[in-house]
Amino acid sequence: MSQPATMAGHWVRRYFQIPLIWKFAVALVAGAIVGLIVGPPIAVIEPLGELFLRLLQMLVVPLVIVTLIAGASSISPVQLGRSGVKIFIYYIVTSAAAICIGIGLALLVTPGAGLDMPAADAEEPEEAPPIIDTLLGIVPENPFTAMVEGNILGIIFLAVIVGIALGVLRHSESERMRELGEHVRRLTDAGVQIMFMIIRGVLEYAPIGVFALIAVVLGETGTDALVPLASLTGVVYGGVALQIAFYTVLLLLIGASVRQFFGAAREPMMTAFVTRSSSGTLPVTTRAAQKLGIKEGVYGFSLPFGATINMDGTALYVGASTIFVSQVAGIDLSFGEILSVVLVGTLASIGTAGVPGAGLIMLSLAITQAGLPFAAVALVAGIDALLDMARTMCNVTGDLTGTRIVAKTEPGMLAEPEQQETS
Repeated sequence: MSQPATMAGHWVRRYFQIPLIWKFAVALVAGAIVGLIVGPPIAVIEPLGELFLRLLQMLVVPLVIVTLIAGASSISPVQLGRSGVKIFIYYIVTSAAAICIGIGLALLVTPGAGLDMPAADAEEPEEAPPIIDTLLGIVPENPFTAMVEGNILGIIFLAVIVGIALGVLRHSESERMRELGEHVRRLTDAGVQIMFMIIRGVLEYAPIGVFALIAVVLGETGTDALVPLASLTGVVYGGVALQIAFYTVLLLLIGASVRQFFGAAREPMMTAFVTRSSSGTLPVTTRAAQKLGIKEGVYGFSLPFGATINMDGTALYVGASTIFVSQVAGIDLSFGEILSVVLVGTLASIGTAGVPGAGLIMLSLAITQAGLPFAAVALVAGIDALLDMARTMCNVTGDLTGTRIVAKTEPGMLAEPEQQETS
Protein backbone atom coordinates (compact mmCIF):
# COMPACT_ATOMS: atom_id res chain seq x y z
CA MET A 1 0.00 0.00 0.00
CA SER A 2 1.35 3.44 -0.90
CA GLN A 3 2.36 5.89 1.82
CA PRO A 4 -0.39 8.46 0.98
CA ALA A 5 -3.04 5.73 1.28
CA THR A 6 -1.55 4.61 4.61
CA MET A 7 -1.55 8.16 5.92
CA ALA A 8 -5.14 8.67 4.76
CA GLY A 9 -6.24 5.50 6.55
CA HIS A 10 -4.44 6.67 9.70
CA TRP A 11 -6.25 10.02 9.73
CA VAL A 12 -9.60 8.35 9.04
CA ARG A 13 -9.07 6.08 12.06
CA ARG A 14 -8.05 9.07 14.17
CA TYR A 15 -11.20 10.90 13.14
CA PHE A 16 -13.44 8.01 14.24
CA GLN A 17 -11.65 7.86 17.61
CA ILE A 18 -12.44 11.49 18.46
CA PRO A 19 -15.50 11.78 20.78
CA LEU A 20 -18.57 13.00 18.91
CA ILE A 21 -19.13 15.90 21.31
CA TRP A 22 -15.75 17.37 20.35
CA LYS A 23 -16.49 16.95 16.66
CA PHE A 24 -19.77 18.82 17.11
CA ALA A 25 -18.08 21.55 19.13
CA VAL A 26 -15.34 22.06 16.52
CA ALA A 27 -17.90 21.96 13.69
CA LEU A 28 -20.07 24.55 15.44
CA VAL A 29 -17.24 26.97 16.16
CA ALA A 30 -15.54 26.51 12.79
CA GLY A 31 -18.81 26.83 10.90
CA ALA A 32 -19.71 30.01 12.76
CA ILE A 33 -16.30 31.57 12.11
CA VAL A 34 -16.18 30.61 8.44
CA GLY A 35 -19.77 31.72 7.86
CA LEU A 36 -19.23 35.12 9.46
CA ILE A 37 -15.97 35.69 7.56
CA VAL A 38 -17.05 34.49 4.11
CA GLY A 39 -20.62 35.78 4.21
CA PRO A 40 -23.34 34.89 1.63
CA PRO A 41 -20.95 33.22 -0.87
CA ILE A 42 -20.55 30.35 1.64
CA ALA A 43 -23.94 29.10 0.36
CA VAL A 44 -21.96 27.04 -2.17
CA ILE A 45 -21.48 24.35 0.52
CA GLU A 46 -25.19 24.19 1.38
CA PRO A 47 -25.66 20.75 -0.27
CA LEU A 48 -23.39 19.24 2.40
CA GLY A 49 -25.80 20.42 5.08
CA GLU A 50 -28.88 19.47 3.08
CA LEU A 51 -27.51 15.94 2.82
CA PHE A 52 -27.35 15.71 6.62
CA LEU A 53 -30.98 16.82 6.96
CA ARG A 54 -32.07 14.32 4.31
CA LEU A 55 -30.26 11.52 6.14
CA LEU A 56 -32.13 12.40 9.33
CA GLN A 57 -35.47 12.41 7.53
CA MET A 58 -34.64 9.11 5.87
CA LEU A 59 -34.20 7.42 9.26
CA VAL A 60 -37.45 8.56 10.86
CA VAL A 61 -40.00 5.98 9.65
CA PRO A 62 -37.87 2.79 9.77
CA LEU A 63 -36.38 3.77 13.12
CA VAL A 64 -39.78 4.35 14.74
CA ILE A 65 -41.11 1.05 13.44
CA VAL A 66 -38.29 -1.26 14.56
CA THR A 67 -37.48 0.41 17.88
CA LEU A 68 -41.08 0.70 19.03
CA ILE A 69 -41.88 -2.90 18.11
CA ALA A 70 -38.73 -4.06 19.92
CA GLY A 71 -39.45 -1.92 22.97
CA ALA A 72 -43.12 -2.84 23.31
CA SER A 73 -42.47 -6.56 22.76
CA SER A 74 -39.80 -6.67 25.48
CA ILE A 75 -42.42 -6.30 28.22
CA SER A 76 -43.92 -9.57 29.41
CA PRO A 77 -47.45 -9.80 30.82
CA VAL A 78 -45.89 -10.57 34.22
CA GLN A 79 -43.80 -7.41 34.13
CA LEU A 80 -46.90 -5.46 33.22
CA GLY A 81 -48.17 -6.00 36.76
CA ARG A 82 -48.86 -3.31 39.29
CA SER A 83 -45.29 -1.96 39.40
CA GLY A 84 -44.95 -2.04 35.63
CA VAL A 85 -48.23 -0.21 35.06
CA LYS A 86 -47.37 2.40 37.68
CA ILE A 87 -43.91 3.17 36.31
CA PHE A 88 -45.22 3.21 32.73
CA ILE A 89 -47.95 5.71 33.63
CA TYR A 90 -45.40 7.79 35.54
CA TYR A 91 -43.05 7.90 32.53
CA ILE A 92 -45.84 8.89 30.14
CA VAL A 93 -47.19 11.62 32.47
CA THR A 94 -43.78 13.13 33.26
CA SER A 95 -42.75 13.06 29.58
CA ALA A 96 -45.96 14.89 28.66
CA ALA A 97 -45.35 17.40 31.48
CA ALA A 98 -41.77 17.94 30.28
CA ILE A 99 -42.72 18.64 26.68
CA CYS A 100 -45.45 21.02 27.86
CA ILE A 101 -42.88 22.87 29.99
CA GLY A 102 -40.58 23.14 26.97
CA ILE A 103 -43.37 24.42 24.73
CA GLY A 104 -44.67 26.82 27.38
CA LEU A 105 -41.25 28.36 28.08
CA ALA A 106 -40.48 28.68 24.37
CA LEU A 107 -43.81 30.42 23.74
CA LEU A 108 -43.10 32.74 26.67
CA VAL A 109 -39.47 33.56 25.83
CA THR A 110 -39.81 33.33 21.99
CA PRO A 111 -36.15 32.39 21.40
CA GLY A 112 -36.58 32.27 17.62
CA ALA A 113 -38.25 35.67 17.26
CA GLY A 114 -36.45 38.17 15.08
CA LEU A 115 -34.41 35.59 13.18
CA ASP A 116 -35.41 34.94 9.59
CA MET A 117 -34.16 31.82 7.89
CA PRO A 118 -33.38 31.93 4.19
CA ALA A 119 -36.36 30.59 2.20
CA ALA A 120 -38.57 30.78 5.27
CA ASP A 121 -40.62 33.47 3.57
CA ALA A 122 -41.72 30.91 1.02
CA GLU A 123 -43.23 28.66 3.65
CA GLU A 124 -46.98 29.01 3.94
CA PRO A 125 -48.62 27.52 7.03
CA GLU A 126 -51.22 24.93 6.16
CA GLU A 127 -54.68 25.13 7.65
CA ALA A 128 -54.69 23.10 10.86
CA PRO A 129 -57.12 20.18 11.03
CA PRO A 130 -59.65 20.02 13.89
CA ILE A 131 -58.38 18.43 17.10
CA ILE A 132 -60.76 15.49 16.72
CA ASP A 133 -59.22 14.74 13.30
CA THR A 134 -55.76 14.88 14.87
CA LEU A 135 -56.80 12.34 17.50
CA LEU A 136 -58.55 10.08 14.99
CA GLY A 137 -55.48 10.34 12.77
CA ILE A 138 -53.57 8.36 15.40
CA VAL A 139 -55.31 5.26 13.97
CA PRO A 140 -54.32 5.06 10.28
CA GLU A 141 -56.82 3.79 7.72
CA ASN A 142 -53.95 2.43 5.66
CA PRO A 143 -50.59 1.77 7.40
CA PHE A 144 -48.66 1.97 4.12
CA THR A 145 -50.21 5.34 3.31
CA ALA A 146 -49.23 6.52 6.80
CA MET A 147 -45.61 5.58 6.09
CA VAL A 148 -45.57 7.27 2.70
CA GLU A 149 -47.23 10.45 3.99
CA GLY A 150 -45.11 10.58 7.14
CA ASN A 151 -48.06 10.25 9.52
CA ILE A 152 -45.84 9.77 12.57
CA LEU A 153 -48.66 9.34 15.07
CA GLY A 154 -50.24 6.63 12.92
CA ILE A 155 -46.91 4.86 12.53
CA ILE A 156 -46.27 4.99 16.28
CA PHE A 157 -49.73 3.57 17.04
CA LEU A 158 -49.29 0.70 14.59
CA ALA A 159 -45.79 -0.14 15.86
CA VAL A 160 -46.90 -0.15 19.52
CA ILE A 161 -49.86 -2.44 18.74
CA VAL A 162 -47.63 -4.85 16.80
CA GLY A 163 -45.04 -4.76 19.61
CA ILE A 164 -47.59 -5.56 22.31
CA ALA A 165 -49.02 -8.41 20.23
CA LEU A 166 -45.51 -9.75 19.69
CA GLY A 167 -44.86 -9.56 23.45
CA VAL A 168 -47.99 -11.59 24.16
CA LEU A 169 -46.97 -14.10 21.48
CA ARG A 170 -43.50 -14.53 23.03
CA HIS A 171 -45.04 -15.36 26.41
CA SER A 172 -47.82 -17.58 25.12
CA GLU A 173 -48.52 -20.93 26.79
CA SER A 174 -48.14 -22.59 23.40
CA GLU A 175 -44.54 -23.61 22.67
CA ARG A 176 -45.11 -23.11 18.93
CA MET A 177 -46.40 -19.56 19.47
CA ARG A 178 -43.47 -18.76 21.75
CA GLU A 179 -41.04 -20.08 19.16
CA LEU A 180 -42.63 -17.99 16.40
CA GLY A 181 -42.59 -14.95 18.65
CA GLU A 182 -38.90 -15.40 19.44
CA HIS A 183 -38.06 -15.70 15.74
CA VAL A 184 -39.85 -12.43 14.97
CA ARG A 185 -38.27 -10.78 18.02
CA ARG A 186 -34.77 -11.75 16.86
CA LEU A 187 -35.59 -10.33 13.43
CA THR A 188 -36.76 -7.10 15.07
CA ASP A 189 -33.62 -6.93 17.21
CA ALA A 190 -31.54 -7.35 14.05
CA GLY A 191 -33.47 -4.45 12.49
CA VAL A 192 -32.75 -2.29 15.55
CA GLN A 193 -29.03 -3.07 15.35
CA ILE A 194 -29.00 -2.29 11.63
CA MET A 195 -30.65 1.07 12.34
CA PHE A 196 -28.11 1.77 15.10
CA MET A 197 -25.26 1.09 12.67
CA ILE A 198 -26.77 3.43 10.10
CA ILE A 199 -27.33 6.11 12.75
CA ARG A 200 -23.73 5.83 13.91
CA GLY A 201 -22.63 6.39 10.33
CA VAL A 202 -24.93 9.40 9.98
CA LEU A 203 -23.61 10.84 13.24
CA GLU A 204 -20.04 10.49 12.00
CA TYR A 205 -21.05 12.60 9.00
CA ALA A 206 -23.07 14.97 11.19
CA PRO A 207 -20.16 17.33 12.07
CA ILE A 208 -19.63 18.00 8.36
CA GLY A 209 -23.34 18.69 7.94
CA VAL A 210 -23.44 20.90 11.04
CA PHE A 211 -20.40 22.84 9.82
CA ALA A 212 -22.03 23.49 6.45
CA LEU A 213 -25.45 24.36 7.87
CA ILE A 214 -24.15 26.72 10.55
CA ALA A 215 -21.75 28.37 8.10
CA VAL A 216 -24.52 28.98 5.57
CA VAL A 217 -26.98 30.26 8.19
CA LEU A 218 -24.51 32.66 9.80
CA GLY A 219 -23.11 33.63 6.40
CA GLU A 220 -26.56 34.83 5.35
CA THR A 221 -27.89 36.12 8.69
CA GLY A 222 -24.67 37.35 10.32
CA THR A 223 -24.49 37.49 14.12
CA ASP A 224 -28.30 37.74 14.36
CA ALA A 225 -28.48 33.97 15.01
CA LEU A 226 -26.25 33.99 18.12
CA VAL A 227 -28.77 35.58 20.51
CA PRO A 228 -31.62 33.19 19.52
CA LEU A 229 -29.30 30.21 20.06
CA ALA A 230 -28.34 31.51 23.50
CA SER A 231 -32.04 32.04 24.26
CA LEU A 232 -32.92 28.49 23.23
CA THR A 233 -30.13 27.14 25.43
CA GLY A 234 -31.48 29.18 28.34
CA VAL A 235 -35.01 27.87 27.70
CA VAL A 236 -33.86 24.23 27.73
CA TYR A 237 -31.71 24.59 30.86
CA GLY A 238 -34.43 26.59 32.60
CA GLY A 239 -37.00 23.98 31.59
CA VAL A 240 -34.83 21.20 33.01
CA ALA A 241 -34.63 23.12 36.30
CA LEU A 242 -38.44 23.37 36.37
CA GLN A 243 -38.79 19.67 35.56
CA ILE A 244 -36.49 18.75 38.45
CA ALA A 245 -38.57 21.04 40.67
CA PHE A 246 -41.60 19.06 39.49
CA TYR A 247 -39.88 15.84 40.60
CA THR A 248 -39.21 17.47 43.96
CA VAL A 249 -42.91 18.22 44.40
CA LEU A 250 -43.78 14.60 43.60
CA LEU A 251 -41.26 13.38 46.17
CA LEU A 252 -42.72 15.72 48.80
CA LEU A 253 -46.21 14.45 48.04
CA ILE A 254 -45.21 10.89 48.97
CA GLY A 255 -43.36 12.06 52.07
CA ALA A 256 -39.86 11.32 50.80
CA SER A 257 -36.84 13.21 52.11
CA VAL A 258 -35.73 15.53 49.30
CA ARG A 259 -32.31 16.02 50.88
CA GLN A 260 -31.80 12.28 51.16
CA PHE A 261 -32.98 11.70 47.59
CA PHE A 262 -30.71 14.27 45.95
CA GLY A 263 -27.85 13.22 48.21
CA ALA A 264 -28.05 9.80 46.55
CA ALA A 265 -28.99 11.14 43.11
CA ARG A 266 -26.22 13.71 42.72
CA GLU A 267 -23.69 11.14 41.49
CA PRO A 268 -25.84 9.69 38.66
CA MET A 269 -27.01 13.21 37.79
CA MET A 270 -23.43 14.43 37.33
CA THR A 271 -22.42 11.24 35.54
CA ALA A 272 -25.31 11.64 33.11
CA PHE A 273 -24.42 15.31 32.55
CA VAL A 274 -20.85 14.43 31.61
CA THR A 275 -21.43 11.19 29.69
CA ARG A 276 -24.71 12.21 28.00
CA SER A 277 -25.88 8.58 28.23
CA SER A 278 -28.79 7.30 30.33
CA SER A 279 -27.85 3.69 29.61
CA GLY A 280 -24.19 4.29 30.42
CA THR A 281 -25.19 5.86 33.75
CA LEU A 282 -27.40 2.89 34.68
CA PRO A 283 -24.89 1.23 37.07
CA VAL A 284 -24.49 4.51 38.96
CA THR A 285 -28.26 5.05 39.05
CA THR A 286 -28.73 1.51 40.38
CA ARG A 287 -26.28 2.20 43.20
CA ALA A 288 -28.22 5.39 44.04
CA ALA A 289 -31.46 3.37 44.24
CA GLN A 290 -29.79 0.97 46.66
CA LYS A 291 -28.65 3.90 48.81
CA LEU A 292 -32.27 5.02 48.97
CA GLY A 293 -33.30 1.61 50.29
CA ILE A 294 -35.23 0.62 47.17
CA LYS A 295 -35.52 -3.13 46.66
CA GLU A 296 -34.33 -4.83 43.49
CA GLY A 297 -37.90 -5.96 42.77
CA VAL A 298 -38.62 -2.36 41.77
CA TYR A 299 -35.37 -0.82 40.53
CA GLY A 300 -34.36 -4.01 38.67
CA PHE A 301 -37.23 -3.33 36.27
CA SER A 302 -37.95 0.40 36.50
CA LEU A 303 -34.42 1.73 35.92
CA PRO A 304 -33.57 -0.32 32.79
CA PHE A 305 -37.12 0.30 31.58
CA GLY A 306 -36.68 4.04 32.15
CA ALA A 307 -33.32 4.06 30.37
CA THR A 308 -35.13 2.44 27.45
CA ILE A 309 -38.28 4.55 27.19
CA ASN A 310 -38.14 7.56 29.53
CA MET A 311 -36.87 10.81 28.02
CA ASP A 312 -38.27 13.70 30.01
CA GLY A 313 -35.33 15.98 29.26
CA THR A 314 -35.36 15.14 25.58
CA ALA A 315 -39.14 15.61 25.39
CA LEU A 316 -38.68 19.07 26.92
CA TYR A 317 -35.94 19.85 24.40
CA VAL A 318 -38.14 18.70 21.51
CA GLY A 319 -41.02 20.90 22.65
CA ALA A 320 -38.85 24.00 23.01
CA SER A 321 -36.92 23.34 19.78
CA THR A 322 -40.09 22.79 17.74
CA ILE A 323 -41.46 26.14 18.85
CA PHE A 324 -38.05 27.69 18.13
CA VAL A 325 -38.09 26.28 14.57
CA SER A 326 -41.66 27.50 14.01
CA GLN A 327 -40.70 31.00 15.19
CA VAL A 328 -37.63 31.11 12.97
CA ALA A 329 -39.72 29.93 10.02
CA GLY A 330 -42.40 32.53 10.79
CA ILE A 331 -45.13 29.89 11.17
CA ASP A 332 -47.64 30.08 14.02
CA LEU A 333 -48.64 26.62 15.21
CA SER A 334 -52.29 26.12 16.10
CA PHE A 335 -53.39 24.42 19.31
CA GLY A 336 -54.10 21.23 17.36
CA GLU A 337 -50.62 21.25 15.84
CA ILE A 338 -49.02 21.83 19.24
CA LEU A 339 -51.11 18.95 20.60
CA SER A 340 -49.73 16.76 17.83
CA VAL A 341 -46.20 17.74 18.85
CA VAL A 342 -46.99 16.80 22.47
CA LEU A 343 -48.38 13.42 21.40
CA VAL A 344 -45.44 12.67 19.10
CA GLY A 345 -42.87 13.79 21.67
CA THR A 346 -44.45 11.70 24.41
CA LEU A 347 -45.07 8.53 22.41
CA ALA A 348 -41.81 8.65 20.47
CA SER A 349 -39.89 8.56 23.75
CA ILE A 350 -40.86 4.87 23.99
CA GLY A 351 -38.82 3.99 20.95
CA THR A 352 -35.91 6.39 20.64
CA ALA A 353 -34.54 6.65 24.18
CA GLY A 354 -31.70 4.20 23.66
CA VAL A 355 -30.80 5.56 20.24
CA PRO A 356 -27.57 7.53 19.83
CA GLY A 357 -28.46 11.05 18.74
CA ALA A 358 -31.99 10.49 20.07
CA GLY A 359 -32.62 14.21 20.52
CA LEU A 360 -32.16 15.02 16.85
CA ILE A 361 -34.19 11.97 15.83
CA MET A 362 -37.10 12.99 18.07
CA LEU A 363 -36.86 16.58 16.86
CA SER A 364 -37.04 15.29 13.28
CA LEU A 365 -40.21 13.38 14.21
CA ALA A 366 -41.83 16.46 15.74
CA ILE A 367 -40.82 18.75 12.86
CA THR A 368 -42.22 16.26 10.36
CA GLN A 369 -45.50 15.93 12.27
CA ALA A 370 -45.87 19.73 12.57
CA GLY A 371 -45.15 20.25 8.86
CA LEU A 372 -42.33 22.71 9.57
CA PRO A 373 -39.32 23.36 7.29
CA PHE A 374 -36.14 21.50 8.17
CA ALA A 375 -33.76 24.39 7.45
CA ALA A 376 -33.86 25.81 10.98
CA VAL A 377 -32.98 22.41 12.45
CA ALA A 378 -29.40 23.25 11.46
CA LEU A 379 -29.19 25.83 14.23
CA VAL A 380 -30.45 23.39 16.85
CA ALA A 381 -28.16 20.62 15.60
CA GLY A 382 -25.17 22.90 16.08
CA ILE A 383 -25.77 23.24 19.83
CA ASP A 384 -27.28 19.79 20.32
CA ALA A 385 -24.31 18.46 22.34
CA LEU A 386 -24.59 21.34 24.81
CA LEU A 387 -28.32 20.77 25.25
CA ASP A 388 -27.84 17.00 25.44
CA MET A 389 -25.93 17.24 28.73
CA ALA A 390 -28.81 18.90 30.57
CA ARG A 391 -31.54 16.73 29.07
CA THR A 392 -29.69 13.47 29.85
CA MET A 393 -29.29 14.56 33.47
CA CYS A 394 -33.03 15.25 33.55
CA ASN A 395 -33.78 11.82 32.06
CA VAL A 396 -31.79 10.01 34.76
CA THR A 397 -33.29 12.11 37.57
CA GLY A 398 -36.76 11.26 36.30
CA ASP A 399 -35.96 7.54 36.23
CA LEU A 400 -34.79 7.57 39.85
CA THR A 401 -37.75 9.69 41.00
CA GLY A 402 -40.23 7.28 39.43
CA THR A 403 -38.46 4.32 41.01
CA ARG A 404 -38.63 5.97 44.44
CA ILE A 405 -42.34 6.73 44.03
CA VAL A 406 -43.25 3.20 42.96
CA ALA A 407 -41.18 1.69 45.80
CA LYS A 408 -43.13 3.83 48.26
CA THR A 409 -46.46 2.54 46.93
CA GLU A 410 -45.47 -1.14 46.83
CA PRO A 411 -45.49 -3.02 50.18
CA GLY A 412 -42.09 -4.34 51.23
CA MET A 413 -40.18 -2.62 48.41
CA LEU A 414 -38.61 0.16 50.49
CA ALA A 415 -36.05 -0.66 53.18
CA GLU A 416 -34.10 1.67 55.44
CA PRO A 417 -31.86 3.75 53.22
CA GLU A 418 -28.13 3.26 53.48
CA GLN A 419 -26.09 5.84 55.35
CA GLN A 420 -25.13 8.53 52.91
CA GLU A 421 -21.46 8.86 52.18
CA THR A 422 -19.93 12.14 53.06
CA SER A 423 -18.30 14.00 50.27
